[in-house]
Amino acid sequence: MPQIFKPLATITAWILFINGCLGLAGSAVARLAGEAGLAPPIAWGVAVISLIAAVAAMKLRQMLE
Repeated sequence: MPQIFKPLATITAWILFINGCLGLAGSAVARLAGEAGLAPPIAWGVAVISLIAAVAAMKLRQMLE
């Protein structure tokens, strides 16, 4: 398997992890600010899915070693 897949998996995992953390923080700030629409729960859901995908990407990266 080409060696480019390991760095790509690492970069993808970090992007997903940062996106998930920022999404959770943004959702929390929106809820604390009193925003009552659907945006905070949807952002929270997307952030959790992003964090789960980051874990899956890191597991894939570990399998590539």
